[in-house]
Order: sequence, then C-alpha cells, then structure tokens
Amino acid sequence: MRKISLFCGALLMSLVASSEEMKVSGPDGKLMLSFDVKDGKPVYSVTYDGIRMLEESPLGLVTDFADLSANLTVTGKKEQHLYYSYTMDRTKCANAQVDANELVVTLVNADKKSFDVVFRVSKNDIAFKYVIPNQPDRNNGKKFSTRVMSEKTGFDFPSTTTTFVCPQSDAMIGWKGTKPSYEEEYVFDAPMTTKSRYGHGYTFPCLFHVGGAEAVTQDKKKSSKKYVKRNEGWVLISETGVGSNYCGSRLSDMKNDGLYTVEFPMAGENNGNGTVEPAFALPGETPWRTITVGTTLKPIVETTIPWDYVKPQYESANKYKYGRGTWSWIIWQDNSINYNDQVKFISLAKSLGYEYVLVDNWWDNNIGKDRMEDLVRYARSQGVDVFLWYSSSGWWNDIEQGPINIMCNPITRKQYMRWMRNIGVKGIKVDFFGGDKQETMRLYESILSDADDNGLMVIFHGCTLPRGWERMYPNYVGSEAVLASENLFFDQHFCDAEAQNTALHPFVRNTVGCMEFGGCFLSRTLNKGNNPDQRGNKRRTTDCHELATTVLFQNPIQNFAITPENLGEFGKGGAPELCIDYMRDVPTTWDETLFIDGYPGKYCVIARRHGDKWFVAGNNATGKELTLKLSLPMLKKGDMAVLYSDNLKTREPQRKDFKCSGSVMTVSMSDGGGFVLVK
Repeated sequence: MRKISLFCGALLMSLVASSEEMKVSGPDGKLMLSFDVKDGKPVYSVTYDGIRMLEESPLGLVTDFADLSANLTVTGKKEQHLYYSYTMDRTKCANAQVDANELVVTLVNADKKSFDVVFRVSKNDIAFKYVIPNQPDRNNGKKFSTRVMSEKTGFDFPSTTTTFVCPQSDAMIGWKGTKPSYEEEYVFDAPMTTKSRYGHGYTFPCLFHVGGAEAVTQDKKKSSKKYVKRNEGWVLISETGVGSNYCGSRLSDMKNDGLYTVEFPMAGENNGNGTVEPAFALPGETPWRTITVGTTLKPIVETTIPWDYVKPQYESANKYKYGRGTWSWIIWQDNSINYNDQVKFISLAKSLGYEYVLVDNWWDNNIGKDRMEDLVRYARSQGVDVFLWYSSSGWWNDIEQGPINIMCNPITRKQYMRWMRNIGVKGIKVDFFGGDKQETMRLYESILSDADDNGLMVIFHGCTLPRGWERMYPNYVGSEAVLASENLFFDQHFCDAEAQNTALHPFVRNTVGCMEFGGCFLSRTLNKGNNPDQRGNKRRTTDCHELATTVLFQNPIQNFAITPENLGEFGKGGAPELCIDYMRDVPTTWDETLFIDGYPGKYCVIARRHGDKWFVAGNNATGKELTLKLSLPMLKKGDMAVLYSDNLKTREPQRKDFKCSGSVMTVSMSDGGGFVLVK
C-alpha cells in the first residue's frame, strides 16, 4: 500500500524579481540546488557539502508555439516538503522512502507564454521536469497540444571531472541495421575532452567523477604550478518516467568547458520512421531528468531515484512470479532451437529447481506453433514455465530471425498473445528495437499493455534503457540495454574484458534499472560440450567471479548461461559441484541493497538481502590479486556464514563454512576472480 503525506510550505504567487536566486536543499542540507534567471535565461547549479558538483547549467525548451528558454522572467514560486513510502518487487529494494523538498518556479516569456520548472531535492538525488499548461492560441482560444523542438537542458561539470560513459552509435548500423541499442563499449575514467566514438554523445546513464582528473593549482611560494589529485565526488545523470508521452534522450558530447546538453534521437533511427521531436497534450510535462550526487559511490549504487516520482501506468489483474531460467541459445546457439534440445534445457531447469526456460529465435520455423503447444505442455508437466522470443520488427531493420512482423502489428500481436495465454506461456522476450523516438516508446508501452492483458511478462533485448519501468508497468521484468553476455560468445575481446565490465555495470547501467545480462557462465570454453579442444572463446574469469555476477547484476528474471554439460563430471564439461549447489539456491529478487566497496571498472563489492538471507558479492579487475578488509554490518559475532572464494594458487572455487568473529572480515580474490558470502 502506497502511503503519502505532504507538508506544504509557503505559496508565493507575487511577482518575483528575475534576478533573485532561489535555493532548495535536501532534508539534511548537504545537497543544494540554486536557480536563477540571468539575462533572461534560466540556469541552475548544484553543490554537495559545499563542493561545487555542477556549474551554472542551462534550462529551458523550445516548442512549436514558443521559445521557453530565453527572455524569461519569474512570476512565482511554490515550495513544499514531500514524504512518502512505496513498495517494489523487481528492483534493488522492496521498500523505498521519499523525503524531499520541492521548488516549483513559474516562468513567462516576452509573449506571455508560461511554464513551470519543478525541482525535487532529497538527500542525494535531484529530479526536475518541465510542466506546460494550456496556452492561449492566435484566435484567443486555448492550445491543447505541443511539439517540443529541442531542449536546452544542460549539465556543466567542473573542468577536473572524468567520465564513465557509453557512446551513442550511428543509426542503422550493427547486426542487420538494429542499432542504436545501448550496446557500445564504455570508456573508463576518461577526460571530458575525449570525443565519443561516433560523435553522437552518450546514452543514459552517465557517471562523472568530479575531481577525477589532475587539477592544476598555483604554488604561491614557488610561483609555479603543481598537480594534485582530488576526489570531490560522484554524479550520475539519467532520466526517468519516459513512456509513450516522450522520446528517449541522451547526452551530447561536451560542448564547451564541461557542458553537456540533452539531445533527442537521430533522424535515421528506426529506418527514418517517426519524428525526432516528441509531442504531448496540454497540460502536459516532460520526463524527469535525474542527478544523483555523493562524495562516495554509495548513493550512486543505492539510489531509488528512477522510481521515486514515476506512477504506475495501469493496474494488473495478474500475479507474476519471478525467478531463474535456462537458455540454450547463449552457448548452443541457433541450432539448439529444436524440440529435442529444448527438452534438455527443460530437464536442466527442473534439476536446478528453476522456474523458466527461454526458447529463443527461430522457434516458429524449427519447432512451429503446433509442436510449441506440446513443448509448453511438457514443460509445465515438469514444473517449468516458458518464455518465447520474438523480433520487434518491423520495417525498421533487416532482421530475418523469426518470429518477425508480429509484435509491431497490433492485430497479429494480440492474436499471438491470446494464443500464448491459452497454451500457458508466461512471458516473452522481444528483441531488436534500435531507436529512442517517441514512436518506438509507444511500441514498448503497447507491447507491455497488451501482454499484461494476457498475463505475459516482458523482457526487452536489443533495446533502450528502462526509465522507471519497473514501477510504471507491472509485467515488465527486464531489459538488456548493455553489451551483454552474447558478446562473450561472439568475440574473445569481450571475454578478456569481462571482469572490468562486471566491475562497472553496478555503478552505472544496472543502478538505474533492471539489466537482463544473461550471465554466469560455468563453461570455461564457450562451445557446445564445454570442450577445450574445439573452437570457442576462453573465459578468463574464475568460477567465483561468475557466481558473483548473480548478485552484482540485478534482474527479477535471470536467464543464466548454464548448460546441461555443466551438470556432468568435473573436467569433462562439468562445473564444480559447489558452484552448481550455489546456483540452485541463488534468488533473483532483493529486499535491500548496500554498497560495500569498489571503484568502477576495477572492483566492486555489493550486499543484497533476500528475506532474512544476505548475499555479499565482489569481483576483481585490477590486474593483480586483491585483498580487501570489508566492513559488513549484516554480520554479527557468532553468525554462521558460507564463503565461496578463489583458491589463489589454482584459481579453483572453494567453499568455507565458518562462524563470524564480527562485522569486519578479509577477503582475497584472484585477478578476474570474485567471491560470494552467504549469511
């Protein structure tokens, strides 16, 4: 049950001088946003604990009826305190509390066109949006719609900032013209002067390390310059609340001296279909732009800002069950999409106690609808439910893997969804979207809505970033939107970089939304049979690193990369028994998440609680063995716990049952290694 309590402050509707600076802070006063209008243009800046995190940054937007970014004056402001809690069942925590101060500033341009900027500031998070009321039209009536031509919204960072960002790709490149799909390689700790790979800026979310660069200071005694390393703080930029009402946005390349601006989709996305500029009815509003700030990475990892201010778009009559799944395609590939191999993966799911099996592309051709009914019936007789793969296309790419031309058509989509409901399918995985235009966002929402009408959960793949969708859509259960597990199979380079990416995603991509990565490989050579003498990329990580990904990566439906041979004899394709035993019990939903230690791309330690059981996981990508002394508040003296860790000599996994001596413990990991502590 959602509980809301609002404490309203003073309402000031008298004229406010345009030069008057306004401030709004979080409840503890450390996070401060300052707003002003200078030379008719709205700007804001952000400090945390007195440290400047964002310099004066532009605000405003240009619509089809008015320029709402210049020649502005402030005509009023409104302030209130918001305090409420809400529950979630598919994100990093089960219960979230919002404690924020709100400032609403009303602005009017020279033609008397008005709009509001709404700021909300909590302990470590800022969210803001634009709200546009009905406007007078040329005939003295009212205007009831608008098209947003561009946004002036910007984020201006101090010059000593470094970045952890993912470049936006060209449109219509990649496999069968399916990009952009948020699957480019991140850059790590790069100077802001580094240009994005394609020249189109960066996909959300974007992580910035303020003070991460060498800062030039003046040595007064010697009249010379020296270089010092500062660690002033961290800032995560993203957006939330994007559905059919707007397009997905991104950040530009740095424009000048630390300034990034919000950019709309490229015209070529989705094969040129759909407008670049979003439109909505009046009164209406834009999505929330979000800023998470901290002197450490703890607020970044633990933030709930993607869900704090969004609202459910519809109620569901269905009760959805989350859990683990097997997935033949990730290693056995297209040839495994046949009836007999799928029976093997159903048996694998049953033996592990998993809830699901995912049947991937080409099932319509290789199995067919009639035999699929038999397969679903058989799976359910074994206590396993089925997810089915579909392409989203379509006329916007050249994908031929079937089923195609179903999810993009509302008539055939409903027909297939009713068929799936009737035969007992529980979910779908829809792939290959390739764009952020409003038209594409409408497709995401339409698929989700129609699927819920038929009791189907939805995973998106080859897709955009989820933007608050876990709370907006009750049957949404994950998105890829990352360079995910399939790339380990396709290219040795990604196996070589796996540990580094594992140490990155919990700080950036996965902290703002579910991440359907499809990981935890227990095969050491990525081929059918796990045969080192046959062709296949070699996994560089330890088995304990792979176990750690089940906790470091968060998604309510986890389709793991385990194969039937992993249950065989160790050394002949089989995985160590202690790893299989762990994989039988690992959950996929979490009631609480705590950041313990780490640095993006180097190492990461996170604790998650499921019910009364804690899982603490970490990995190491430093290039050498790593020993950490960890403070773990969930451990008490005398508690019994289990530690899965690397044998530093052999790199093999080992299990240790022990009694805790207190809340501090030391853990060692191989390079490319990891650990999981279960208590």
